[in-house]
Amino acid sequence: MGPTLRWFNRPLPLARLDCTVCVILEHTYVGPPCGYLNDLGNSFTCRFERTGELSDITEAIEAHKKSVELTPHGHADLPGRLSSRGRSFTRCFERTGKLSDIDDAISADTKSVELTPQGHADLPARLNNVGISLQSHFERTGELSDISDAISAQLKAVDLTPHGHADLPSRLINVATSFYTHFTSFGDSDNLGKSLSHFKAAAISTSGPPRVKLDAAKRWARRLIHHHPQSPEVLLSFNTALSLIALIAGLDQTVRGRYTQLKDISGLTLEAAAAACALDRPDKALEWLEQGRCLVWSQLNNLCTPLDDLRIHNEDLAQDIGDVSKRLETAGSSRGQSHIDMSLSEKMSLENEARAHLNLARKWDDLLKKVRAIPGFESFLMPSPCSTLMQHLPESGPLIVININDRRCDALALLAGLDEPLHIPLPNFSAEKAMKYRSALISELRVRNLRIREVNAISESIRSEPMVRGIRSAPIGKHGEGPVHRVLRGLWEEVVKPILDALAFSRVDRANGQVPPRVWWCPTGPLSFLPLHAAGIYRGLNCESVFDYVVSSYSPNVTAITDRVKSDQFSDTTASGLFLTSQPKAPGASPIPGTTKEVQAIFDKAKESGVRTLKLEGDAMTVGECLNHMQEFSSIHLACHGSQNAAEPLQSRFLFHKGSLELGTILKSNLKNADLAFLSACQTSTGQEKLSDEAVHLAAGMLAAGYRREVATTFYQYLLAHRNDPSAASFDGTLSAVALHYATQQLRLNLDDSEKSLLTWIPFVHFGL
Repeated sequence: MGPTLRWFNRPLPLARLDCTVCVILEHTYVGPPCGYLNDLGNSFTCRFERTGELSDITEAIEAHKKSVELTPHGHADLPGRLSSRGRSFTRCFERTGKLSDIDDAISADTKSVELTPQGHADLPARLNNVGISLQSHFERTGELSDISDAISAQLKAVDLTPHGHADLPSRLINVATSFYTHFTSFGDSDNLGKSLSHFKAAAISTSGPPRVKLDAAKRWARRLIHHHPQSPEVLLSFNTALSLIALIAGLDQTVRGRYTQLKDISGLTLEAAAAACALDRPDKALEWLEQGRCLVWSQLNNLCTPLDDLRIHNEDLAQDIGDVSKRLETAGSSRGQSHIDMSLSEKMSLENEARAHLNLARKWDDLLKKVRAIPGFESFLMPSPCSTLMQHLPESGPLIVININDRRCDALALLAGLDEPLHIPLPNFSAEKAMKYRSALISELRVRNLRIREVNAISESIRSEPMVRGIRSAPIGKHGEGPVHRVLRGLWEEVVKPILDALAFSRVDRANGQVPPRVWWCPTGPLSFLPLHAAGIYRGLNCESVFDYVVSSYSPNVTAITDRVKSDQFSDTTASGLFLTSQPKAPGASPIPGTTKEVQAIFDKAKESGVRTLKLEGDAMTVGECLNHMQEFSSIHLACHGSQNAAEPLQSRFLFHKGSLELGTILKSNLKNADLAFLSACQTSTGQEKLSDEAVHLAAGMLAAGYRREVATTFYQYLLAHRNDPSAASFDGTLSAVALHYATQQLRLNLDDSEKSLLTWIPFVHFGL
């Protein structure tokens, strides 16, 4: 007889699974083929888990049925083959929902347990499988005996699994889930407590793959916040989950992997921050929000993971960290199948498995301690503490993080000189209102054909271009307000004004030329898509808006600002100057009117002011030349199409006549002299709607590349007129936010308060320092 093939619990590529099935089907059997049939069934089950094809699981069930029938009673492999059969029936039930399938699964799993000797290495796994099948049966029938028997079997599985075994957390999760199901079905509060304690045990276990423990921590946290929101363990549960997230994301070696991980947990940081605010812990809320928002962009800033940073410092230590993390992640088996079909001589005892895994976990802890003892790596694979985030804040105004969650909404104001954020509850705002306002605004933009802008030039160009096509009448509310007016009023009354009042901001008298103080907005969730910088009341007797109080900027996260404050010096003063390009007719994109005129006007004004400047247009510039000039000039002006890739942010790009410039390429260029980027492009700030707590767009990407200020309106004249040394050839964006504020106000003086006029200037925003 040829060697038995064992592969089914490994993540084989689909092509290899197909080949494996074929090899078994074409094998010439010598003697009873029951072992090969079992292997064939396992392969079909594995392929079904990848493809979802019902024919695969049907073939698996048939193969397992024949394998069991051909295995003599009393044969040592019969319990394992029954377990395999139970697994295939369970998978089929998950697909079809047929009660007969889960009945057959319970029968096979139960018989497998009955035939497995006490002390056998596979007994805990098979008991665990019985519990899973019984729980599935209960979810269809509601029979009390099903869930009670499920809990009994799963508790035995946990009791027989030694401390330190890699499968212990997953088995704890299963019994915790069954206890919770019993609680929600029959209302026994004791079972709620047992469920929470088992989720906790799984989450904080010293053993098991980090992703399994993360699953336990998320369930623990979400059930705690739902049933016991004031429990002191709420903070512990969320802290456990977010620490595991930091570890997993920090070790992932691919940008795709880091981004996928962030999408998976994008809502968790908002939940955690809301829970922390409810418990009067704004410091924790800040730490967790910043962690969630930085998992992508703080890494994209250097295009490397924390492990890559360590590798530069100590390659051997980084290699050890990477190797041990992979071994921890792949340890154990999700349904206890790793022992099936192994001979007794091949099996490692449960105690030896647990001992080996504990040694691996201790090695991991020792490696982390060694890394964190290195200067600069004290927070390796950990969220940044609040005390660190509160350092290097700008002196000119607060940075305001706004958390939006279904449970509550809060603002965290970060001010230089304070040890922790100022907590400002927003009881009159909600995630539901944010979604309502967002939908109303998007609807108006679509009605007015403004959802994707193809014209975003200086104010003169905007006033000269037709901005509205096919406008339909919108319903008018009180004070003659339309949908946009109502959105801006709601943002003012429910979000912005309460924050400004809490910070004791007063209305600025613009008549005497007073410059308002600065404010940086860092919104989350659906609020990320709403114009806080334009919030206000524009109709009626008591008109006022954010413009009357502060100069607004945005930031994708806190670190993007504090990092710029720390390094607020040019590395090369000879790079000071302005590079401009217009690309109005990129292949495959519609023409953009006005860009050539826009760039020429700015270029002429800069030359008149003696600023070092360069202008290239259309075919006169390649992508490589653009990158070179971005190295040579501190400020750039791009008048072109911009294409956002929501699935792969690094592939978002600017479209030129001779190719495209990707965000990833810009980030890799390490633009040490980058200061100001004027992005006169369509789609630059449309955002990623599926990833609601991340500012993932080209504007934020340019900020991550090192640009301190990104603007989108006409403001060059103000900047040139307010240079420290008008006679010098230097140019920078120190006053870019104030320049945008001033230029927008000037534009508004020439407009009325109609919704058409509001939508003319609202799109212009300032990002960065």
